[in-house]
Amino acid sequence: MLSMESFSLVYDQEKFLFKTIPVPENIDKYYESDAYISHTDSKESFFDKVYQFAKSFNLKKKLSWTLQGSKIEKLLDVGCGTGDFLNLAKANGLEVDGVEINKSARKISEEKLNQSIFTSISELQGKQYDRITLWHVLEHLNDFEGSIEQLKDLLNPGGVLIIAVPNFKSFDAQYYKSYWAAYDTPRHLWHFSRETFYYLKDKYNLEYLQDKGMVLDSFYVSLLSEKYKKNVFGVIRAFFIGFWSNMSALYSRQHSSQVYFLKKHT
Repeated sequence: MLSMESFSLVYDQEKFLFKTIPVPENIDKYYESDAYISHTDSKESFFDKVYQFAKSFNLKKKLSWTLQGSKIEKLLDVGCGTGDFLNLAKANGLEVDGVEINKSARKISEEKLNQSIFTSISELQGKQYDRITLWHVLEHLNDFEGSIEQLKDLLNPGGVLIIAVPNFKSFDAQYYKSYWAAYDTPRHLWHFSRETFYYLKDKYNLEYLQDKGMVLDSFYVSLLSEKYKKNVFGVIRAFFIGFWSNMSALYSRQHSSQVYFLKKHT
């Protein structure tokens, strides 16, 4: 959207998702924008402040979801960004590792955690974890299925993959259509539905435990979508669209962002 370039979404009927076409040869440049807030701790603009508020609220919820179920000692966060989630988990007694490809975000994360952060999943060979989290990361990975297979191998028996992604079947996605900020082409290469994760659990012999909604995401995504549409009263409209998206999700279970829990069999 910010690049002012055009990309298409092509539906894959087997995997129940859309794929971004074409995939740029040099996709790294699309992450160099100052507007890509997840790689910084910026609080300068109005949208920065809203994002950081939502992130702070979500951190405790993410940790609560991560700790539920069987005993957890070791946690891996893939795409750990600036390290806030790992920092909170570490403060709560967990042994943590992180993977972050972006150099500047990785540096911030390493300073917060006072430990090294890995640059790729392949560097983790031989390690085992009780939980592996991907908070809005899977949609960025070129080979998301290969990554799921690799991560499954890193899980202890009974361990859980926790994956948060935007949901193109949500009310706010249907309302904003091509202006929906969570499409975020071309940085988001894949656009998932719940059925995608049914497909993944069957393909990789995982147990589908549950899915949950991230209720603040609908408000933030709606704000960004209104910004892209350049609406004068966008803040007010975004509040109502975000609110209605969450209300409709009480019945449809189609939140703006969904979190999926996939367990490795014991």
